[in-house]
Amino acid sequence: MESADRPATRLATRLAFLVAGFGIACWAPLVPFAKQRLAVDDGTLGVLLLCIGLGSVVAMVATGALSARYGSKPIIVTSGIALALILPLLTVAATPLALGIVLLAFGAALGSLDVAMNVHAVEVERAARKPLMSGFHALFSVGGFAGSTFMTFLLSLHLGAFASTVLCAVLMLVAMLVARPRLLRAAQAAGGPLFVVPRGIVLLIAGLTGISFLAEGALLDWSALLITGKGLVGAAQGGLGYMLFAIAMTFGRLTGDAVTARIGDRATLVWGGVVAVAGFAVVLVAPVAVLALGGFLLIGLGASNIVPVLFRRAGAQHTMPAALAIAAITTTGYAGVLVGPAAVGFVAKAVGLETSFWMLLGLLCIVPCCATLVTPAPERQTGLARD
Repeated sequence: MESADRPATRLATRLAFLVAGFGIACWAPLVPFAKQRLAVDDGTLGVLLLCIGLGSVVAMVATGALSARYGSKPIIVTSGIALALILPLLTVAATPLALGIVLLAFGAALGSLDVAMNVHAVEVERAARKPLMSGFHALFSVGGFAGSTFMTFLLSLHLGAFASTVLCAVLMLVAMLVARPRLLRAAQAAGGPLFVVPRGIVLLIAGLTGISFLAEGALLDWSALLITGKGLVGAAQGGLGYMLFAIAMTFGRLTGDAVTARIGDRATLVWGGVVAVAGFAVVLVAPVAVLALGGFLLIGLGASNIVPVLFRRAGAQHTMPAALAIAAITTTGYAGVLVGPAAVGFVAKAVGLETSFWMLLGLLCIVPCCATLVTPAPERQTGLARD
């Protein structure tokens, strides 16, 4: 296999993350158009949106097995191109059933790309023998910002939803064509089992990943209601908290590789978890808006590098093939995003939204407490060389 430690290979990996973030973000501004075109109520729309998650979860499990056997390159290329080609179809599906089928396919392409690009990223980072994972994940965040901004801009020019998605799809296809020849031909061994039941350290890593994504999903759906319900900001400013969280997380990931290289994976998990927990506490007890919004910055900075470190640990463990481990933690993380907000809603109905966020804080405390279990001794904690 060709050398994984090349600038071109790193560029290709970054482009894969960028395309994934860009693609899913392009869909968000299209949701009101889909609801209006199909004349469906909120309940039906919720079921349709769930199709993305269902397609993703199913594809993630299959992708882990395929990556373990055939390598990540063909899956990255196929799923990235599929994501671009399916995007315009989201604007022309004429019935709820048709849109549901297209969303299932869109979610499957996204889920496959998500797993395969992380498998590829683990191999590239290992070859470089220095932390790169945070930077790769930062490109997903950058892609999300770029996708939502560019799609909103095109729609504001009254180009129409279909024409706007075609332009975005062309950009995604160009990125994938640039990445294709630079991706590793086989980032995983060709042999080995197609399925291994997650166990041992992989289950723990998957659980920590699920907690991290659960917290992020809860912030996305409930943070505005939390701070407006406490009277800290008006309804029009309710989105400021999540906006600051997202900015801080992107910044933290852009600088996270240098930080992790200096202090190691264990300290990153410990102090990142502590800062994130402190941020939740500040948001919940702050008497004024400025302090509460500062808490969202702390959450974003603290949580920014937890998931990249967990992906690195999944790639470094020996309990099961790395590709299958990464598929397991990706699926668990995605389940946290899907199930978490609904779970927060059920708990909030019973005990109040603020109490449910205190419970989230308690869950997040598990991350720094388990840091020593998922990382080796400090002198070897970056996990970039395999035994």
